[in-house]
Amino acid sequence: MKVGLKFLIIPFFLVVSFCSAQEFRYLNNKLPLETRVEDLLKRMTLEEKAMQMHNATPAVERLKIPAYDWWNEALHGVARAGLATSFPQPIGLAATFNEKGIFEMGTAVSDEARAKHHQFAREGKREIYMGLNFYSPNVNIFRDPRWGRGHETFGEDPYLTGKLSVAFVKSMQGDNPNYFKTITTAKHFAVHSGPEPQRHEFDAKPNERDLWETYLPAFKMLAQDGHVYSFMCAYNRLYGKPCCSDSFLLNDILRKKWNFKGFVATDCGALYDFYMFHKTATDSVEAVAQAIKAGADNQCWGYAKAVIPAIKRGLLKESELDTAVARLLRAKFKLGVFDAESDNPYSKIPYSVVNNKAHQQQALQMARESIVLLKNAKQTLPLKRNLKNIAVIGPNANDAEILLGNYNGEPAHVISPLEGIKNKFSTSNILYAKGCNVIDTPGYDKKSDYDEAIKTAKQAELIVFIGGISPRLEGEDLKVKVPGFLGGDKTNLDLPIVQTELLKELKKLGKPIVLVLLNGSALSINWEEKELDAIVETWYGGEKGGEALADVLAGDYNPAGRLPITFYKSVNDIPKFDDYGMQGRTYRYTTKPVLYPFGYGLSFTKFAYSNLKLSATELNSSKPLKVSLNVHNIGNFDGDEVVQLYIKQFGSTMPIKELKGFTRINLKKGERKMVTFELNAKDIMHYNEATEEMEIIPGKLQLLVGKSSGKAELTADITLK
Repeated sequence: MKVGLKFLIIPFFLVVSFCSAQEFRYLNNKLPLETRVEDLLKRMTLEEKAMQMHNATPAVERLKIPAYDWWNEALHGVARAGLATSFPQPIGLAATFNEKGIFEMGTAVSDEARAKHHQFAREGKREIYMGLNFYSPNVNIFRDPRWGRGHETFGEDPYLTGKLSVAFVKSMQGDNPNYFKTITTAKHFAVHSGPEPQRHEFDAKPNERDLWETYLPAFKMLAQDGHVYSFMCAYNRLYGKPCCSDSFLLNDILRKKWNFKGFVATDCGALYDFYMFHKTATDSVEAVAQAIKAGADNQCWGYAKAVIPAIKRGLLKESELDTAVARLLRAKFKLGVFDAESDNPYSKIPYSVVNNKAHQQQALQMARESIVLLKNAKQTLPLKRNLKNIAVIGPNANDAEILLGNYNGEPAHVISPLEGIKNKFSTSNILYAKGCNVIDTPGYDKKSDYDEAIKTAKQAELIVFIGGISPRLEGEDLKVKVPGFLGGDKTNLDLPIVQTELLKELKKLGKPIVLVLLNGSALSINWEEKELDAIVETWYGGEKGGEALADVLAGDYNPAGRLPITFYKSVNDIPKFDDYGMQGRTYRYTTKPVLYPFGYGLSFTKFAYSNLKLSATELNSSKPLKVSLNVHNIGNFDGDEVVQLYIKQFGSTMPIKELKGFTRINLKKGERKMVTFELNAKDIMHYNEATEEMEIIPGKLQLLVGKSSGKAELTADITLK
């Protein structure tokens, strides 16, 4: 009997094991991806599929599907999930003009992302900000300096934005043939660039030329060159249609024209706007149906429970739901969500990488490279090391928090400007006074702060004034209504008057003044440019921003950042904020004199350009054109130079000029290097109104090589065929 019983039991377990393997074929990572997706999809109930539409997807235990939240942030470091390295805000990253640096930063950020995700998973935590899908980069064009979220972007130029975004996405997503390291999300698609108070309801109506030549190119580069695997559709309408229910955007352009293969997520709560503000749907059920049918696959803050009612009402087909769910499952498989950790190479990244010394050093280097020297009269900078007393004054001097911008993590330590200066100039007596608040507000008695600042400054040989604005004033959907700021946007471009008035009082003391700006957008600092000795733009520099500033002030780092935005002389020099046309905006279309042009930035040394050579005088689609020149450091400091290549195509509808190449090089004192650009005809496409397509438009071109968009050092003429 014992033998017989044993004989019966063994086959029973073999049968169970065999059935289990058959039931969960999608767990076999040796099978083709599409086989796994199809196998899992057909096993899911309608309710289980519907719940995949929400950013917070519940576990399905019977199918061994873990809970997963699609919402995570990594704008300039892993955000909102505790310890993480904080790099400069993206507008500062753009000022580096350094694709390689952005790529290396993305590698560090994605290392921390993987390490944190797997640690959370081991602890059984699969909540918001713990997944591997990141709602970044923000590649909207910073078309207007009033927009509060502009500091989340890579600036005003489509080419620079596209190139830096591609570098970030490639490093974040990794190059493993089987697994994504993370999945990045290009946002906000499309034409989403303020005003913030109207972001849930405005209808953007740029002309077709501006849409295709300004608002869409960076997204196209990410889809086709960066192979970004996720897009986020914007809150607003485009030509009357909410972006998240716009099949023209999500299917015709994204999937058909650009051959995008990933998935689309909505901005958070975007479907609510359909029926509350846009009035294109009557309720959440109709909104859900419109979004899924148009190609939006996942809803951040969505209405997963409205999916089945939408099907029952006949507004949505289950097959349309299946298309969306399949895209999401495909992404999960490519992230390794269904596979053992041991099979995923990225699971082996140790948690010890998070905010480690190497990443802190990277943050410091990127902060250094982001700093733009705007003025340096009489070689005020670098500061002399024998200064006995330095007055550090200003509302941003001792505020470490603002260096983190927004969408940030929490580094172990943030070095404020004041701390950085004290550490660097340890043999000098650093005298500090706040001087004033960032802005003047009702009831604020500034006199005592002014008096303290003037008293402090009188004791010093030189004044470093650290001002600017703050991400508490410029940012996303802020509940702010004070002079100069509304809802996160600026209403003028001036430095807050309370700071300029204090600077004028300090100027009367007759001492050298260095103005240090912490801000995320262009400022019309006309008086400051005329009257102060040196001006340094540091943006929101991340955890090492204060140390990077001190390195520049001391001359231990030679600044080479370049402006990724135009600094206008006045808000009156640009069109109305809610005008989405590009005429009169950015270096590509403005005809008025500006304070500082796009691409501008000074150095402690001087560079000479010479010997421009072209491989041909004609450019066509069959062969790229090589452009080479010599750059010579003829000054007294080692330093970086950002060489910029612009084109001017002649024609009434063409931009004034367009960036088509840039490279950041390091030259020792007296050193000479050859710089080479490769110009491709496909990168010089413009909108053809007759065909309604982006095309190569034959004609005459001028090549302009220089240190900014404002002045060409070398020029040459070619023909585009």
